[in-house]
Amino acid sequence: MLLPKEKLSEALGALAAEANVIAPVKWEGDVFFMPYKGGDVCLEGNGKLPPKDVLFPKTEKMYSYSIAKGTMTEHNDAAATILFGVRSCDAASIERLDKVFLEQGYKDGFYSAKREGLAVIAMGCDKPMATCFCTSMGIDPMKAEVADVQMCPVEGGFTVEAVTEKGKEIVKKWDSLLDKKSKAKPAKVECSLNINVPEDFEKKLMDMFESPIWDDVTKACLGCACCTYVCPTCYCFDINQDVHGDEGTAFRCWDSCMFSDYTRMAGGHNPRPSKKERLRNRYLHKLAYYKDRHGKYLCVGCGRCIANCPAHLDITAFAEKAMEVE
Repeated sequence: MLLPKEKLSEALGALAAEANVIAPVKWEGDVFFMPYKGGDVCLEGNGKLPPKDVLFPKTEKMYSYSIAKGTMTEHNDAAATILFGVRSCDAASIERLDKVFLEQGYKDGFYSAKREGLAVIAMGCDKPMATCFCTSMGIDPMKAEVADVQMCPVEGGFTVEAVTEKGKEIVKKWDSLLDKKSKAKPAKVECSLNINVPEDFEKKLMDMFESPIWDDVTKACLGCACCTYVCPTCYCFDINQDVHGDEGTAFRCWDSCMFSDYTRMAGGHNPRPSKKERLRNRYLHKLAYYKDRHGKYLCVGCGRCIANCPAHLDITAFAEKAMEVE
């Protein structure tokens, strides 16, 4: 099936009439995932930030309480949401986060409620950016994990495939807009940036824990944590309280393992006292620890950390260098 390009706004409008639609929109020169209010969407390249905060907000109220009234109220409102235009890298990041928040013997109630109400319309990436390397991480740019509907750009519009029951319900709403006779097929795509990591790369990295390579790779790092805040798979968070008298609100917000106080203990000891230990932990988590536990890299090759690092650190350059270590 084909959705003609000129019908896209109408298709999104039909969804926005019944649900909260989040789509990539150009704002102040960059692309961000924002509530769709009509008009055009931007399908060129990755968004400046991933759509991670749809499921895992930057700041999220958890509960409020009043000692005087003896009450506690949980804040866990989750409206039906459709996430449109998700690239394969960001769709893969949702699958990685699912394993953390839903599949470790305990379900995070806040994440779970949002996830159950979420439908994902993925968009094939036919023009990967120069910093994209998802194919090296085992991801197909034109076929997304966790997609309910898979769309791909082709001549004249977008192919449309309903993958799940949620997806079928969405596509039904587009019935009058679709060209069901179209035989258009998306082309196979490869990223221009590639790293040829071996199957057991995570084991090699874990054996390099004390290697001098960590001193070399850390020299340029500023410790600013920009890489973690643009990353679609970083899930560190902190829990704090805003207290006024006998009333208060607990909330969680994104944190970063690149900050010195992340692992600082109450007595002042810090097991990761310098940027070396912190960057080592980040790279090993992305390329070794998570894969050893779940069978997939936590890095999905979106390239945002490369594109946004003020010190020009490059995780692909590190991987290439690590493979040369004897």
